[in-house]
Order: sequence, then C-alpha cells, then structure tokens
Amino acid sequence: MPHSAHASSAPIAHKADGNDPYAWLQERDTAPVLDYLKAENAYQEAMLADQAELRENLFNEIKGRILETDLSLPSPWGPYLYYTRTTAGDEYARHYRCPRPADDGLQVDESAEELLLDPNVLANGGFFSLGAFSISPDHQRLAYSLDTTGEEVYTLFVKELASGKVSELAFEDCDGSMTWANDSLTLFFAELDDTHRPHKLYRYRLDGTAAEEVFHEPDGRFFLHCYRASSERQLLLSLGSKTTSEVWALDASQPQQAFSCLAPRVEDHEYDVDHGLLDGQWSWLIRTNRDGINFALYQAPDTGRVPSESQWQNLIPHSDEVMFEGLSLNASAMTLSLRIGGLPIIEVHPQGLPTYRVQLPDAAYSLYVQNSLEFVSDRIRLRYEALNRPAQVRQLELASGAQQVLKETPVLGPFDADAYVSQRLWATAPDGTQVPISLVVKREMLGQPTPLYLYGYGAYGESLDPWFSHARLSLLDRGVAFAIAHVRGGGELGEAWYRAGKQEHKQNSFDDFIACAEHLIAHGFTSAAQLAISGGSAGGLLIGAVLNQRPELFAAAIAEVPFVDVLNTMLDPDLPLTVTEYDEWGNPQEPEVHARIKAYAPYENVRAQAYPATLVIAGYNDSRVQYWEAAKWVAKLRVTKTDDNLLLLKTELGAGHGGMSGRYQGLRDVALEYAFVFKVLGIA
Repeated sequence: MPHSAHASSAPIAHKADGNDPYAWLQERDTAPVLDYLKAENAYQEAMLADQAELRENLFNEIKGRILETDLSLPSPWGPYLYYTRTTAGDEYARHYRCPRPADDGLQVDESAEELLLDPNVLANGGFFSLGAFSISPDHQRLAYSLDTTGEEVYTLFVKELASGKVSELAFEDCDGSMTWANDSLTLFFAELDDTHRPHKLYRYRLDGTAAEEVFHEPDGRFFLHCYRASSERQLLLSLGSKTTSEVWALDASQPQQAFSCLAPRVEDHEYDVDHGLLDGQWSWLIRTNRDGINFALYQAPDTGRVPSESQWQNLIPHSDEVMFEGLSLNASAMTLSLRIGGLPIIEVHPQGLPTYRVQLPDAAYSLYVQNSLEFVSDRIRLRYEALNRPAQVRQLELASGAQQVLKETPVLGPFDADAYVSQRLWATAPDGTQVPISLVVKREMLGQPTPLYLYGYGAYGESLDPWFSHARLSLLDRGVAFAIAHVRGGGELGEAWYRAGKQEHKQNSFDDFIACAEHLIAHGFTSAAQLAISGGSAGGLLIGAVLNQRPELFAAAIAEVPFVDVLNTMLDPDLPLTVTEYDEWGNPQEPEVHARIKAYAPYENVRAQAYPATLVIAGYNDSRVQYWEAAKWVAKLRVTKTDDNLLLLKTELGAGHGGMSGRYQGLRDVALEYAFVFKVLGIA
C-alpha cells in the first residue's frame, strides 16, 4: 500500500525484497496494485486541480475547430458508393452505402442510402474498436469484427445486408482480420496465440461447415496476415518477422485449394507481393531487398501457377539513394511510393506513357496513396498534409498527372495555413550525422526564442512524417513552436537510417534527439527553460532515456504508454510481443545484449539527480506496453530524484495502447497534456 492516502502528498510505493523492488506492481488486479494506481491518479488530479477550467477551455477550443458532423469521401466500388458519416455528439462514425450515380460522381443519395453499421449502438458507452469492415465481392454481406475491451482480441460477425440478419461466429482469440474469397461465402480469419501473435489461418464457409485450419506458423517471431491482391484474383498470405518474410498465394476463385509459396523464407530476405496487369498481361509484382536494403522491384508472368523465385525478372533496380517503400497497382498504371532525402515521393508509371513524380506545395510534408480505388479505375487518391496544412485528399489522374483537391479537413473558426511557417532544419549528431527536424511556428514568433514542444519516436523503421493537428493550433496560437526530431531508428531516411538506431546502435536515437534539442537552443528557436519533450510507446523509451542522460536540457516531459522497463520486459518471453521484439532490441539472455540494454534502459538508469517536470500516461489494458512499466518507473523516480518538480502518473483504467477509444475522450487527454506543459512553462 502507498504510505499516504492524502491526495496532496505524493504516493510512495513500498519496496519489496529482491533485485527489482517494484516488481510487485506487475500483479495485475490485486488490491495493493489498484490502490497504488488509484492513489497516483488522485494525486495527479489534486496537483492539476487548479487547471480544471483551463483543461475544459482547451477541450472546447480544440473541439470547436473540428467539424463534428462530417462525411467521409465516398469510395466507388461496383454498384455502390461506400462512405462513413460522423454526427455531432457521436463518438464514432456510422457506415453507409448508396447506389453509385450514373455520372460516376461522388454525390451521395441520402434518400436511397443504407446504414451498414452503427458503432455508437454497438459500443454502448464502453470501449469499442472496429477491426475488419469487409464487404463481400457480391456486395451481399458485411464481415466485421469488434474489440470491446482494448485488449485487441476480436469477435467476428457476418451481416446479411438484404435482411439485416447478424450472425456472431463462434471463434475465440481472433486478431480481427476477415478476408473474403471470390465466392462471397468463404472467409479466412486469423487466431492469436497466447503471446497475442496471429499464428493460425482458418478457412470458414458460411454454410455452417466447421472452420478448417489452413496454416499454422509455429515460429514466435513471425506474424501471419491474409489479404486480397489488387487484381482481386489472388489471396495472399504473408508471414513476417521484423527482418524476414515469406508469401503464399491462392487463386481467390478456388478457396478450397491449398496456398502455394512464392519464395521460402531465408533469414533477412524481406519481400512482399501483389498481382495485377503489366503491359496488358496478368503478372506477379515482387518488392524485395535481396539486391540491397532499399528494395528493388521484380515481376513474373502469371502462367496459372505461382512463380518460383527463379522466374522473377528485375523491373526496377535497387538504388542507394532511393528507398522503395511500396507500390499500388491499377489496371492502367503502377504507382511507386519512394523516400528520397527524408521525404515521401510518389512516382507513377502509366501504361504506355512517360513516368512522372507527383508535385507538391510544401517543404516538409506527409504523402501517401490513400486509396487506389477499384482495380479498373483510371485515378487514385493521395492523402497529403503538412504541419501547417490540414489533410487533403487529392485525386490524381494516373495518365495525365492532373491533381484535384477533393476534400480538405475543415478547421472551424479563423484559420490561415500561411499564418504558420513550416521549416526543415538539420541538427548534427555527435558522430557527424545530419538529423532532420520538422518545425512549425506562428509567423510573427519566427526569429525569437519561444516555448517549444519537441516530439520524437525513432523505432521500428516508422517514419514520423509531418502531420497536421487541430489540437496543435492551441499550442501554436499561444506562441509555442512544435517540432519533430526525425531520429535514427525511424524510417525517414530509408532502411539504413532505421538500422542505425536499433539493436547495438540504439544509443544513436537518444544522441540524435539530444542533438536536435541542442540545435534548437543554439540557433535561438528556444531555451532549455522553455523546452518540453514528448513521446509515446517506443518514443516513451526515447523520452525516458534522454531524461536520464541530459535532464538539464528540458523543462517538461510527457511520456505516453512508455516502454521504459525494457530490460525486464525483454527478459520475459511470456509477455505478448517479447520474442518478436528481439529483432528490434536484441535478446538480453545473451550477456552482451543484456549489458547493452541495461546501459540505456530508463528504469535501470534512474539516478539521484534533478529531473524536469514529468507527466506519465499508462493504459491498464494495454497489451503492448504493460501499465506497470510506467508505474515502476514513476515509483523509482519519486524516491530517487533530487528535485521537487512535478512527477505525475495517470493510468487510464479502461484503456489500451491507443488510449481511450472515443474521439472526445482522446481530446481530453490532449487537453490534460497541453495544460500540464502550460503550467510548467508558465504560459497562460
């Protein structure tokens, strides 16, 4: 039990015997653990009680910029337009369809629309996450899956759209995926093992025959995933670890047959597969790293059988400068997603016409193919946004390259994208590496030191491309700059950038983040007394590590569902994800890896020094980063640090890794964090 039940004094967790005195916090659902977490929640509320009005104002201010009644851009498919609509006061969007207009436009006919699914009814006020939402090829059925706890375990349903009849499928431990074969009767779904890994694929016919296991992946590093190829003619089963992959294919019109392998797994060979038309011929397209880490593109003709690796022919060679991240296929064009100099580039190869690259307005931005629409479509949709420009859906005519903004996310109230300046800066890491920073600030604040909110992640090769946020305007309009440190371990500068920030190179992620902070201070953008830092999950590990290594550089820190107990977690192979994570962090059963992780693990390296004011957020049902990582870290910090700066822990007792599930609850979390930063930095 905590020593003190008074909300005004910080709870002190008791120390147990043994080499990890706070390991008792891992005893989920026991009274001492829940009492401690509730005491921390009460302390956090008491310490920030004077901000209740500010938080409410921030919440309303942010909510006031968001159009509460909103229609998604309809997607044409077969005889229908499919779309979602969000209504004021509802936490979730409803799913609809209506007949496709004769002029092939996107105008929805509300008088003829059909409500397919209403998550507001299904959620019933509790946690809710929709997994699959998959319409059968004949448009007669909807397969969908629901998670009602936040634990990312799904229940499967099929709805007959003509009658409205819903059947719950009697399968347990499902990952939520549901993939149709072309008979519109056969579904493939995946089952989770006890470490939360999709490991078995089942085939189920809706005529009531028992589900049949078609594939089992016993290797704990490999996740299984089934999907339909772009051509809609093949089903693909991909098996992937962090470093190795294997793909199997099955004719979508022969779902009772067995899957066939394209290339048996070889350690460190990563490839993915699609099926479509190339010069009018049905072909297999294979993106592979066998020629180099930035990937090349191969093709093989479709002869009616799945091609072996010896039949692959090189189409686009490997490049040291260009990261080839993915491709989209339409009947008339192939679209490549590339990354050059830290920015996403889209390159279109229309059939029989010259190749071109999509041109865009901003210096740093986020861009990806949002929807390649139907296979026979002559256009695709791109999603584009920048730190100062709300997300746009742009229609791209594949043959001509002509772009049209179909939709821009509205910002209600006064807003002018040009009132904010978006910049790309470069910091120099200790080893000389140039690290990109994306920064946005109100135009009139440019050139003077301002409070600054610096965000980072830096793991799994994920790219933190600049994104727009309605909420962030509440920082910018109060004179706070916002920046993203694109540290190594992310994917912004290609595969080599990722590899330089993982395993034995993990310290580079922390050095890069510190270098970005020092660059922003040295070049007059901010000062240490005005600098707040933030990161979540593996980004919470980043925050925890830099706080131990350079606490004097920062005034405030926010760590969301932080992966801070990395050594103990990686030593426990029974936890979800641990074994698959060896490729990212290493296996600490090996002595040199143990020493390496121990050298930077935030929990192990808490020491008697002054730390900045820190707010830590955890999710009690989080299966990816367990709640106790944050709780143990805070407990240790509380009795070790030498300052009296705020240290607060908030555990969402009803949430998973992504926080609370409804859109308004999410805004309340942001309001809490921003208000905390304002309090620490002395901003009204």
